[in-house]
Amino acid sequence: MGILTEETLALNKATWNERAAIHLEDANGFYAIEAFRAGQSTLHAIEAGEIGDVSGKRLAHLQCHIGLDSLSLARLGADVTGLDFSSASVDGARRLAAETGIAATFVEGDVYEARRLLSGHFDIVYSTWGTINWLPDIQRWAEVVASLLRPGGFLYLAEAHPFALVFEEIAGRLEPTYAWQTPRNEPLVSDSPVTYTGVETPLVHRRAHEWMHPLSAIIAAVIHARLRLELLNEHELLPWKLFPMLEPAGGKLYRLPEGMVRFPLAFSLKAVRD
Repeated sequence: MGILTEETLALNKATWNERAAIHLEDANGFYAIEAFRAGQSTLHAIEAGEIGDVSGKRLAHLQCHIGLDSLSLARLGADVTGLDFSSASVDGARRLAAETGIAATFVEGDVYEARRLLSGHFDIVYSTWGTINWLPDIQRWAEVVASLLRPGGFLYLAEAHPFALVFEEIAGRLEPTYAWQTPRNEPLVSDSPVTYTGVETPLVHRRAHEWMHPLSAIIAAVIHARLRLELLNEHELLPWKLFPMLEPAGGKLYRLPEGMVRFPLAFSLKAVRD
């Protein structure tokens, strides 16, 4: 049966193919595609400040979606290969590469099959913002990442903080709503009428399956895959409005309102293959 059931994988693919088409239109500028075409980077201050110099590095971007970060990293001099299971995302990424004249390779396929699909080894494996929540087996993911890295290469991961993901904003208050971890065979099932960018185009394929991974499980998976943790940061900023109450913090980042008790909205890590 594999890591995902065929039905779950098909449902997730269907909604992401539909969302990708909406995201590529970028009707409200959520993805800032026109600014990207004009030469701006889509990297946020968090990842841009932590990943280091990528010039001349061979980089695999897992779950690259429509390829904006992949192409931004290629503009910085990286030799980039992006991987995504959504055919619409990969097609869109290839079009953006052709339009902008940026050299990058995009491959369609399941992240768990990355070792088979991608040739050679990489200096950096890059995965950011809304990726691992779509994966039921975090340990298997870490093992795949490790298999892609050359000795001395590193994983860079930036994600929404699992602590924040427990909450839902209800009547202006943050209420614990979701379990802090999700069994592989009991995913969170959502039925969203529109995609997360705020564009009101109705989705036909609304159902999606996601998994909550505690920070301890993520770190343990990385360590068990024999990667050495080099950096672990928690951030009070996030690149999207996880809760309606979040306020702009500049640079397309958001934070909790002034006067609220602070807690981390995101985390990031680097882990090296020795």
